[in-house]
Amino acid sequence: MNAKALKFWGAGTARTLRPIWMAEELDIEYELFPIGPRTGETRTKEYTDLNPKQKIPCIQDGGFVLSESLSICRYLQNVYPSDSIAIPKTKEDLAREDEWCNYIYGEMDETTLYVMRRHYDLTDIYGESPVVVEACRDYLERHLKVVDKHLEQNKTVLEIGFGLADIMLVSCLDWAIFYNFDLKEATKDYHKNMIERPNYIKAKKINYA
Repeated sequence: MNAKALKFWGAGTARTLRPIWMAEELDIEYELFPIGPRTGETRTKEYTDLNPKQKIPCIQDGGFVLSESLSICRYLQNVYPSDSIAIPKTKEDLAREDEWCNYIYGEMDETTLYVMRRHYDLTDIYGESPVVVEACRDYLERHLKVVDKHLEQNKTVLEIGFGLADIMLVSCLDWAIFYNFDLKEATKDYHKNMIERPNYIKAKKINYA
């Protein structure tokens, strides 16, 4: 596939950071359309024809269209492999990567951080709910302890090195810090190392421009 045909839609959120960061790590050329959520830009006929979910991020690679940040990142790492991203070579490593990515996305992103977003940043739509927010904070604290214990023995999420699971985790840790969670020492050191990566710095500037 021709990398110049690769197009991205979406910017400004933790979820849109993921594919942009992955693309920068893989040194892929792409065109970004930095549309935002709830701006009306995802509801245009042109975008709805592309992605009926009316959500971001979304990519188009030639005639192939894909949404959902985790799926996009996995696609990019497999179609545009690079030594900068560790790709599982065994069934066990692939299963372990799936385990961590599903855990991060399911328990940290969807179940807690995004629910908190609804009742922190989107109260005009979803309303205020201190009870829900407090329950989410308690739940995320439990899982941050699991992550910290793992990172006490690991510099990256998987032993094979920096990869998809790290991009997923760091984006959630950024989000958690934004919501004033205090990271424990191992997680804090891990996060500091990750955000010093040149391609993270570049991706963040692009995503939040």
